[in-house]
Amino acid sequence: MNAAMVGVFGGLLALGFPVYLVLGITAVGLLWMSGTPMISVTQKIVDELNSQTLIAVPFFMIAATFMERGGIARALIDAASSWVAGVRGGLGVVCVIACTIFAAMCGSSVATAMAMGTILVPSMIAQRYDRSFASGVVGASGTLGILIPPSLAMVVYGVLADESVPRLFLAGVIPGLLQAVVMSAWIVYYAHRRGYPPARAQVGGPSALELNLRALPAFAIPVIVLGGIYGGIATVTEAAALSAVAAIAISLLVYRSIGLSDLLPILAASARHAAAIMIIIVVALVFGHWVTESGVTRSVVALSQEWNLQPWQFLVFVNILLFALGMFLEVFSVLLIALPVLVPLLEPFGIDPIHFGIIIVINMELALLTPPVGMNLFVLSSITRAPLSEVIRGITPFAILLGLLLVAIMVFPELSLWLPRQVLG
Repeated sequence: MNAAMVGVFGGLLALGFPVYLVLGITAVGLLWMSGTPMISVTQKIVDELNSQTLIAVPFFMIAATFMERGGIARALIDAASSWVAGVRGGLGVVCVIACTIFAAMCGSSVATAMAMGTILVPSMIAQRYDRSFASGVVGASGTLGILIPPSLAMVVYGVLADESVPRLFLAGVIPGLLQAVVMSAWIVYYAHRRGYPPARAQVGGPSALELNLRALPAFAIPVIVLGGIYGGIATVTEAAALSAVAAIAISLLVYRSIGLSDLLPILAASARHAAAIMIIIVVALVFGHWVTESGVTRSVVALSQEWNLQPWQFLVFVNILLFALGMFLEVFSVLLIALPVLVPLLEPFGIDPIHFGIIIVINMELALLTPPVGMNLFVLSSITRAPLSEVIRGITPFAILLGLLLVAIMVFPELSLWLPRQVLG
């Protein structure tokens, strides 16, 4: 019977059904065949969804959408430009810096890439940057949206793995900054090789002081979110709500890039994105319930003991699996399929779930950059109107750098665990 459900799973995927729907149908079918009362499954889902942390998802989506469309990205880019004036390839470095700061507000990679790409790609092309390189810089820098806290991927991982979201946020800080530094160094090196011009201040435009003063309201948002959480003033959900309110207020009253007539359409778009994530979480809970009840985890643990697998070998296998899934599925679909099976295996292998969470997130960054379904590839192709092959060529060096970062995080767990231990014990 399980083999029949595997056939149903493959058949529905081949017919083009959404992954969450395929997995949900399969999980319900497997639970029904195993004799599990559906009422108990429903009750478990309701209990799990009764979570304050999950309420943070729609608020972060609202904040991300308003920051993308409300002039906040433009203010951050202008301020970052004043910091690297005179640096060869400075516009690329501006992109990395602006994405790092923007990521500390919104938690979404696609929103980060979209917001920065619409402004910076035309500017880089105007300064004789290769279009493929400009696309690669924005696409790769945009992945910081799910590594630098706050991160929607980390919120989902925290809920599904029953781990502390504040600890996960802190664990992403050092890897995220390392990624920004490594990418900036590559951009400067490549710019010297290709002879790209230094970043320059706009002639007759606002001074560096004026640009930074104008960006102060935008800089206030990460202070509100992260300061509220780690200052003990607000929970993750309360901080998310504050960030949404701040993003709306700053967009409407300070930068005025949108008006009151735009308010409801943007809120509706945010609600659609948040609803999609919540549906994925519901399906993941159903699938996870089947994994627990069926004894799949016990079988995998027994098999690994029989093969005498070491923790590092398990992590290598996981990375290969996630890379393969990430080539064909978007981020939340990969989380939906992988986490219910993988998380219960962490304790038998002695792997810290916070460290594992960062490994998962970096793999999801790679998933955003790898064809054929990397979302950031399509975002940049749409913005630049370049063929997908050209965007992939520009992304490739940055994907290799991300792969090296992933290896470093695997080999040196303290890169992700040191800060949470220092701050939260």
